[in-house]
Amino acid sequence: MNIAADKRPTAAIGYSATYQYKPKSSGLLPRSLTFLAVLIIIAILAVIMFNIVCGGIGVISWEFLTHPPERGMEAGGIFPAIFGTVALVILMTIAVIPIGVLTAIYLQEYTRPDSKGIRLIRLAINNLAGVPSIVFGLFGLGFFIQWIGGGIDSLFFEGGRPVWGQPAIVWAALTLALLTLPVVIISTEEALRTIPRELKDASYALGATKLQTIRRVILPQALPGILTGGILAVSRGAGEVAPIMFTGAAYYLPYLPSKLNDQFMELGYHIYVMATQSPDVEATKPILYGTVLVLLVLTFMLNSAAIMIRSRIRSRRVNV
Repeated sequence: MNIAADKRPTAAIGYSATYQYKPKSSGLLPRSLTFLAVLIIIAILAVIMFNIVCGGIGVISWEFLTHPPERGMEAGGIFPAIFGTVALVILMTIAVIPIGVLTAIYLQEYTRPDSKGIRLIRLAINNLAGVPSIVFGLFGLGFFIQWIGGGIDSLFFEGGRPVWGQPAIVWAALTLALLTLPVVIISTEEALRTIPRELKDASYALGATKLQTIRRVILPQALPGILTGGILAVSRGAGEVAPIMFTGAAYYLPYLPSKLNDQFMELGYHIYVMATQSPDVEATKPILYGTVLVLLVLTFMLNSAAIMIRSRIRSRRVNV
């Protein structure tokens, strides 16, 4: 019995020693495959950017950026499309950021995460992020233009041509706001989860109400994450074409949109029109490349402005 008792710990010790000193994989193969994938992605991006820059840099000029299209868009510039794109993105951002942030605050601060209804809401938000953009365009046409816009016309503008029940920049912006809403909600919720619980408890201990805690503690701490969601929304909304085809974008307009119910030109839709509807694609190809280059630069500038604002806010938080 003593011999058997002595053998048990020996076997256990031998087993544990063998398990402890088992040689581990170096991970060279996964790292190599990951590095190769990164190189392939960078190479593809470099080829695309090189092609766009080489094809469009010769067209870029002050006249190209400040004049409207001419001669069936085979000459002239793209200023109406630039103006319409900037106005569309600004209106979309104004619409989506407050709604997305308020929704994320409600889901994170005023509800129980284990509630069945809240789980269904989060599931719906995640599914909404995967809906094709063309579906949002059809929804905007039926909901915003025909139902809301048509209802406004029937109440306040009887007879005559439609005023609000037609494609307009406000309906296109609201449609893009719905398209990018899940991105803002999810990124804001992630930012809210990173706030230490101790900060909230300290605010409550000092006598602050929940609303005061959200305004003075939670929102300032989550602001960089909220701006990250805004950056992602701008990046996606600026390049979308399908939703605005039905809700406000025009083939060509001789004027700039000055009212919310005006139609507008947009760079992405302008690129689509020149690539598919032009009578002479070869003649418009340099303008097409130049428009693509301007759209990329404009999106980069909008994102850079948001990133700079986010960096300043983070630096101020660190200094404080």
